[in-house]
Amino acid sequence: MAVMNPIKNMSEIETKKQQYLGRHILAEFFECDPNVLNNPTLVEKYMLEAALECGATIVNKCFHLFAPHGVSGVVIISESHLAIHTWPEFGYAAVDLFTCGEQCDPKVSYEFLKRKFNSRDAKYTQLNRGLMSEEFNVEHQAFKMAETF
Repeated sequence: MAVMNPIKNMSEIETKKQQYLGRHILAEFFECDPNVLNNPTLVEKYMLEAALECGATIVNKCFHLFAPHGVSGVVIISESHLAIHTWPEFGYAAVDLFTCGEQCDPKVSYEFLKRKFNSRDAKYTQLNRGLMSEEFNVEHQAFKMAETF
């Protein structure tokens, strides 16, 4: 007779059955150093370092300084991308951290950028992208909107 290990809770069952293609973190950084957020060289440096910190492989990059202020940029990684847009006049940055596979953890990039931007307040939402069924097919399941505009 086989010995079965008891399942502690239902989330343990769900975790074993669910697999995701990627994790997508939508981050907001508030009360940041505006001198960092308006410096395209620093923003690019920190975004590249954030990719490396989380274990990603950098493929390409593109950054742009807007007039009179603000930086947008993207780091393409083998595992997906990291993107940013800054509003230095408000001390705010919106960052998109999307990684696929298990080797990269976008939360590591989030924590790294929080420190580098000297953010006094930050938050993020994580979306698990490409929910896989047990048969390793992508389930057609849209995310739910919190509110409609």
